[in-house]
Amino acid sequence: MTRRRLVTALLVLAVVALFALPLVLDGGTSEYAGTDSLATGTIEESGYTPWFESVFSPSSSEVESGLFALQAALGGGVLGYVLGRLRGRRQVREAAAPPSGTP
Repeated sequence: MTRRRLVTALLVLAVVALFALPLVLDGGTSEYAGTDSLATGTIEESGYTPWFESVFSPSSSEVESGLFALQAALGGGVLGYVLGRLRGRRQVREAAAPPSGTP
């Protein structure tokens, strides 16, 4: 095994450990909740009433998470497309430019 592969394997192992170690040490005793639900609960406790209702409310949490995943996929696709176009433009510019070392 080369040094480069060893370093890569150790880095991957470290990232996995960073995610898995807190879950293992916790033992499943903590209730993980998102900041949205905590903020909503705090706001509702203060007596705030919303000005208007949502236009569309998904009927189940599966639909809601599916819509969120679709939104994330579309955003990732657009970002990947834009970055690919920018990289392609740069490669075309570099290929068309004359070498700097010619007399």
